[in-house]
Amino acid sequence: MLDVMTVLSGAINFGEDTPARISTRGGGAAGNVASWAAQSGSEVHLIARVGDDVVGASIITELQASGVQLRTSIVQGEQTGVVVILVDSHGERTMFPDTAANSGLTLSDLPSLDPFGAVYISGYALINEKSRPGVLAMISEINKRGIPIFFDPTTVGGMQQTTLTEVQSWLPLMYTLILNEDEALFISESRELTTALSRLLQSAPNVIIKRGARGAIGQIRGASPIEVEAVMVEVKDTTGAGDSFAGGFIAHWLSDPNLARCLSAGSRAASTCVGIVGARPHVTTAL
Repeated sequence: MLDVMTVLSGAINFGEDTPARISTRGGGAAGNVASWAAQSGSEVHLIARVGDDVVGASIITELQASGVQLRTSIVQGEQTGVVVILVDSHGERTMFPDTAANSGLTLSDLPSLDPFGAVYISGYALINEKSRPGVLAMISEINKRGIPIFFDPTTVGGMQQTTLTEVQSWLPLMYTLILNEDEALFISESRELTTALSRLLQSAPNVIIKRGARGAIGQIRGASPIEVEAVMVEVKDTTGAGDSFAGGFIAHWLSDPNLARCLSAGSRAASTCVGIVGARPHVTTAL
């Protein structure tokens, strides 16, 4: 996806002009996670689709430069997916996505699974009705091979594009759920965090809940929950914060599956992400 970042200098003057700083960057949840996992030292392979346009070509080049290997389908006659993102003075973002060519993944897009130790799946790929059958077929093949799947079910707004029962049906297919507090409460139909953790652990053996400035909490089924504090930085833009957490967490898990250390690695990546504008590491970004 292409992110059109619009950083506002103040309130929107509806029907008038509002000064802003505007830039374009590569985006999309899975692409962001792949970039941060690669930045964290992992070898990463991304499955996605782009349109046959200059935007798609640019995004492919950017991902390759960040160390991400690609299995990218170029969809003729379609434009590359675009997300318009408004960032307010507190760094909070509001997104307007158009998936375009990114719809329609099929089992044929899946590469050989032999080299892989983990898989990340964005909930956007399952919420998209054109991609859902193909992605569910991918999940079936991945689970047959016993490869752990790390799953982010997406935002509450994203999940509301389908039924909650449908979203909940995906959870038992996953090894680890990575989601934020609002998403955890919504998907578990809970009012407080302890209940949400307990209910989600009935579906998946590992649950990670991101809490923004309050850090993160994770629990393995049958063990006690573990909490880590956030790394405090000046927040410029929260776009991609959850994706960077997932990338840092999974990259560390591949070499050292200690939950506390994985949570800390995710928090470090997220703190780096919110300190820059955009959802992906820049060329000069160091973890």
